[in-house]
Amino acid sequence: MKKLIAGVVLGVSLTAMAHGAGDPQAGEQNAAVCAACHGQGGQKPIMGLYPKLSGLGEKYIYNELVAIQTNTRNVPEMTGILTGKSDQELQDLAAYFDSQKMTIGQADPALVEEGAALYRGGNLASGTAACSSCHNPHGVGNEPAGYPRLSGQNADYVVKQLKAYRDGSRAGGANAAIMVDVAAKLTDAEINAVADYVSGLN
Repeated sequence: MKKLIAGVVLGVSLTAMAHGAGDPQAGEQNAAVCAACHGQGGQKPIMGLYPKLSGLGEKYIYNELVAIQTNTRNVPEMTGILTGKSDQELQDLAAYFDSQKMTIGQADPALVEEGAALYRGGNLASGTAACSSCHNPHGVGNEPAGYPRLSGQNADYVVKQLKAYRDGSRAGGANAAIMVDVAAKLTDAEINAVADYVSGLN
């Protein structure tokens, strides 16, 4: 009986861990300042160069907040925003934004074919891996691995980040080495096509 109870407790604990340690309601109370740039619920940023935060994945959002807070990832627009935030507050923010629904954009029909080919199959000639292998065929990401959702993300933001990975200006934080290797093999045209494609992927 003791083993059974211990097993149930362990199972519940692991389930809680799998869903993250953040409290979305507590996160919402601290997210008002974020809305100025990222929109209510992180769904409609004021500029295409700013990311949508909604539904990206709790683990990914938390890791990026920590990287920004510790200057492992340099985001000038975020200077001072996370100063003094506790680890629990960062977890709560991550949980809140992950709980929000991602809005899907409309990809440019002229770029869909090339973007889809890169996203789903990569580029054999250049040795570029398929985006779908980490980010899911539907672009919903991989929460346990900390790979973010790409489906619905602003194309301008994705272009900016892929170029930052490619030139090495974004090389810190979890999983950055993977993206640096992938982006190094992408041309500007490929970056534009795949970024536009994911903005409308669903």
